Amino acid sequence: MKKKLYTVLGIALALAAGSSLASCDGSKDESAAPARKVAVADSLALPNYRYVDMDTLLTRYILAKDYNEEMIRMQNNLEAETKKHQTSLQSLASQIQNKVQNNSYLSQESFDTDQQKLASMQSNAERSVGMMQQKYAEAAAKAQQAVADSVTAFIEKYNKKHGYDAIFNKAAALHFNPALDITDEIVEGLNAEYNKVKK
Repeated sequence: MKKKLYTVLGIALALAAGSSLASCDGSKDESAAPARKVAVADSLALPNYRYVDMDTLLTRYILAKDYNEEMIRMQNNLEAETKKHQTSLQSLASQIQNKVQNNSYLSQESFDTDQQKLASMQSNAERSVGMMQQKYAEAAAKAQQAVADSVTAFIEKYNKKHGYDAIFNKAAALHFNPALDITDEIVEGLNAEYNKVKK
């Protein structure tokens, strides 16, 4: 249960990278900066694509970190609620067991009443925990989508100024030349925009 939101977001961003980031400049905008033409003979020139390390981005992007902290709080509340119900159920079940062993029930009706109470508590516990789990799942999905949309939109805007043929997710390849890494620029730009919104 204790999977960090980073993992959830990483999956979504990997999918986004495959579908939109790599093609965010598929039809070049005339207003965009012209792409550098790499001479075949120039071994020092870099190809006209770059990559982003999404794992690093998620650990440094303030929006993702804020959502992750929110998810951890919700998860802690869910675990506390679950433990509270478990304690109550175990306590009542032990009381019933002790009464049975000590022949403390004066009638079948008294025993049935406690059994019904235990069943009702179990039902309420399942309903309460289930609702919290649903809220957690919905919040996680919302956070995942918000971060993915934010990153994709920023990279598309960023690429209008740089005119790269493609911007890849580092996880999509076995090897990239480190000189092609633009993660720091993307994180800096994302955080600058997010800080403006927060203010």
